[in-house]
Amino acid sequence: MPEQLVRLAKEVAGTIVGHPDVTITDVTHDSRSATAGSLFVAVEGASVDGHDFVGDLPAGSAACVTRVVDTDVPQVVVEDTRRALGPLAHLVHGRPSDHLTVIGVTGTNGKTSVSYLVSSILQAAGYSPVCIGTTGVVRGGLRQPLPRTTPEASDLHRLLASLRDDGVDSVALEVSSHALALHRVDGVRFAAVGFTNLSRDHLDFHRDLDDYFETKARLFDRCETRVINVGDPHGQRLADRYSSLEVGHDVLASNVDTTIDSTSFDLHLGGVAVPVMLPMGGRFMVENCLVAAGLAMVIGIEPSVIAAGLAEAPKVPGRFEPIDARQDFAVIVDYAHGPESVAAVIASARDLTPGRVIVVLGAGGDRDREKRQPMGRAAAAADVVVLTSDNPRWEDPSGIIAQLRAGTEGGNADVIEEPDRRAAIEGALGLAGSGDTVLILGKGHETTQEVAGRTIPFDDSDVARSILEEMHR
Repeated sequence: MPEQLVRLAKEVAGTIVGHPDVTITDVTHDSRSATAGSLFVAVEGASVDGHDFVGDLPAGSAACVTRVVDTDVPQVVVEDTRRALGPLAHLVHGRPSDHLTVIGVTGTNGKTSVSYLVSSILQAAGYSPVCIGTTGVVRGGLRQPLPRTTPEASDLHRLLASLRDDGVDSVALEVSSHALALHRVDGVRFAAVGFTNLSRDHLDFHRDLDDYFETKARLFDRCETRVINVGDPHGQRLADRYSSLEVGHDVLASNVDTTIDSTSFDLHLGGVAVPVMLPMGGRFMVENCLVAAGLAMVIGIEPSVIAAGLAEAPKVPGRFEPIDARQDFAVIVDYAHGPESVAAVIASARDLTPGRVIVVLGAGGDRDREKRQPMGRAAAAADVVVLTSDNPRWEDPSGIIAQLRAGTEGGNADVIEEPDRRAAIEGALGLAGSGDTVLILGKGHETTQEVAGRTIPFDDSDVARSILEEMHR
């Protein structure tokens, strides 16, 4: 929706330099996507500063938001351009989140699963929902990839406006710690927000675990309708700070029974108990269901409808995803890429496995190195661990594997090293016998591998299925 530059400048306490009589029809943080009517917000990133590209704006670009630079394009000068980006995009796109039921989910593990579950419950309740997060923009059976878990503020508000205009009325939105630190969800109006858990992750970005926690906590300053998992110590810390519906006190599960591809339990919600049959395996998935159920309840959805939505939930790509190619052992692909998530997936598999648990595991390069030994220690709870590459990026895979291996020392698992990920998966599948479970961990839904500046097609599910089919020939 067109907005006048003067009004926008007032909203962000900015000062106009240059001609003020300008109409804005879009907001962007990328100078390459600026067109006629665009307001370019010069954001300083980790490696480049948008102010350096103001001079490259195409002819017809309406204006820019800066800390002040030398340009003929009208400017709105503000103290912090990144903080201005979200509110400006929110206004220019007609306040899209005001017209949507937006449910935000944050935490280290479980964000994607909870978002999928919330979306399914919303569908059962008669909404027209969309899921936005790690696996992209998901609407029904269609999935559009995104470059990051939570889009940059200008992209997010544009996306929300487009969804609103296309008949969507609700959004389950994963909110990453990066998004909160970098103000990507500024301007978004949340109907409810939920917390899953918190453990060591992204400490290549955050100063320490406390900084990571405090960044996550910012989401709960933005919305007073909160659902918090108090079964997690950081969740309890958060609940002590904010009023909330508490998963573990107000929302509970009993009579849990799980298989490789399904989970049943009784959901206790608002004094009512309803049976749930979830078409997904993994005991840890119950906790995700409870957070999703709590979020649905606080926006007014009845327990029976919540149970129906959980029963109809689609499989979440790369989350305890069974791979069935007629083999007599189980194969599961999961995104687990931290010590706690690795431990949780192995524990779930152990409950379901009469034979051995065999794990394929790597760790991302150029990221938090301190979590690698704890990941190896968690993996050593398996019977066999095959250490391999994940996304090594610019690091030597052998160095990453050595750090993982150091964590396995003292455990009872047999440890094998195979830097080639396909060969590692093939080796693990070749070791498996009747009644065993092979867990392929770390990459989950990802369809590529990042190696020395190259992006190589690689999908754990497709690779495992292909190898299993070859084994049956």
